[in-house]
Amino acid sequence: MGKVNWMEEVEKRKDSLLEDTRKLLQIKSVLDEEAVSTEAPLGKGIKEALDFMLNLGERDGFALKNTDNLAGHIEMGDGKELVGILCHVDVVPEGDGWTSDPFAAEIRDGKIFARGALDDKGPTMAAYYGMKIVKELGLPLKKRVRMIIGTDEESDWRCVERYFKTEEMPGLGFAPDADFPIIYAEKGISDFDLVQETKDAGEEGKAQVEVLRFEAGRRYNMVPDYAKAAVLIRNGETEIMQKFIEFMDQHGLEKHFHVDAGDTILEVKGISAHGMEPENGKNAGLYLAEFISSLDVDSNAKQYFEFVSGFFFKDSRGSRLGVAYQDDISGELTINAGKLAYTNEDGGMIGLNLRYPVTAKMGDIKEKIELVLPQHGFHIGRFTNSNPHYVEESDFLIQVLKRVYEEQTGDPAELIAIGGGTYARSLKSGVAFGPLFPGRPDVAHQKDEYMFIDDLLKSAAIYAQAIYELAKEE
Repeated sequence: MGKVNWMEEVEKRKDSLLEDTRKLLQIKSVLDEEAVSTEAPLGKGIKEALDFMLNLGERDGFALKNTDNLAGHIEMGDGKELVGILCHVDVVPEGDGWTSDPFAAEIRDGKIFARGALDDKGPTMAAYYGMKIVKELGLPLKKRVRMIIGTDEESDWRCVERYFKTEEMPGLGFAPDADFPIIYAEKGISDFDLVQETKDAGEEGKAQVEVLRFEAGRRYNMVPDYAKAAVLIRNGETEIMQKFIEFMDQHGLEKHFHVDAGDTILEVKGISAHGMEPENGKNAGLYLAEFISSLDVDSNAKQYFEFVSGFFFKDSRGSRLGVAYQDDISGELTINAGKLAYTNEDGGMIGLNLRYPVTAKMGDIKEKIELVLPQHGFHIGRFTNSNPHYVEESDFLIQVLKRVYEEQTGDPAELIAIGGGTYARSLKSGVAFGPLFPGRPDVAHQKDEYMFIDDLLKSAAIYAQAIYELAKEE
């Protein structure tokens, strides 16, 4: 057959592409550890989203596999070699302040609004339709093409971990889960907890304020947009409340306080953002911790809040911890304090999401942090690490994707590095490829997350051609 007009093929399927995208977005596929079962190991919503994709694959005549309800794949073609498209259908919690229902998938102003529209359900459907177009056109392929569907990308990657225990590793592939043109380098990502070693202080009654509870943040990889503390103020309440109002006003943060059964409840609203660039948000937990650190508090609280304030308030680059680092490929090391918690009975913890450049080594970073902690009464608790990922520009995969992107958009396909982690790092030769076009705001993980419908269609055309070019007969 002659040269395929990929955009024309997408336009022919526009209505069904939008309908399937909306249906997927309407499933609330947020991790739910409270409602797990063998059938739904990460909760019902996530299982429903995985089933939805596999049912689409069945409808359209692809080969399917469900791997322990944690992952699945949709496959076409024959051949020894395998091209992978790595997607995920889980989404981060919706958060507050949406203009419309985060799971209504409302279309307005040429955009589709929903949690997951950009990360990663919209792009997953664009890539699925790319596969569907290649299949329906009956184009000859030399390799198999497999869409691998993950369900735990936003948390612990239990899906790909389980999947690759028994399934074949694609020789090359891409993840439609970041930015265009091509992401050839991803920082290393480590989630870990700093745990306070509390001491029996004995003089708790002497402090002006006793901190009973403090909490902020749900995920390591999100900037907390809400923080709450319960404190017992023994004297000078009016003065402290005035100070609270002034501090939050000075930093432009919404705040509330009320008295509940003798305890004063302090609440702060910040701005959520993806943990890979904490500066894009306002960490409500760090602002509230900074305020509490300025009060006359009991000794365990003093130790905790002064530590949080001293090392993390207005320092997202690890300078004060002594781990600041940058390179020319992937930029600066970043630290997001994504989970903060303290109680007067158990002490405190700080859950950190640390992203480090491709030329840095986590072993060295961890060693430096461990030197600092003991003198402040902390140690490292839970710890996970995913090493940096980098593919050379000369690689076949990158050369093909560069050509496809340039043909479809008319723009140069510059290579970029990110702080985010995509499923591409699961593959030796894997890159993140779209869906966010240059100049578009990155609204992933934010309220009113959306994707432009034109971008969804353009992405589907790019993915269709890319799938064909990577898998076709030579």
